[in-house]
Amino acid sequence: MAQFSVHDAKTNLSRLIAEALAGGDVVIARGNVPAVRLVPVTPRGRRRFGALKGKIALDPGFHDPLPDDELEGWNLG
Repeated sequence: MAQFSVHDAKTNLSRLIAEALAGGDVVIARGNVPAVRLVPVTPRGRRRFGALKGKIALDPGFHDPLPDDELEGWNLG
């Protein structure tokens, strides 16, 4: 584990990022107390429209109007 002061991290940020991306354990400390760990961000997968098609089903009454008593609960005015 490589530990760096905040000042060293500011000075060598590009190098520390490269080290973290390469799998190194980079810790930034305040004084001698470890404060944060620099880690790579895992990319999110791309969202694809229709990815769940055929995998979920809606109740047949899903689009039916709400009953009056339940509809009253949604009136905010």
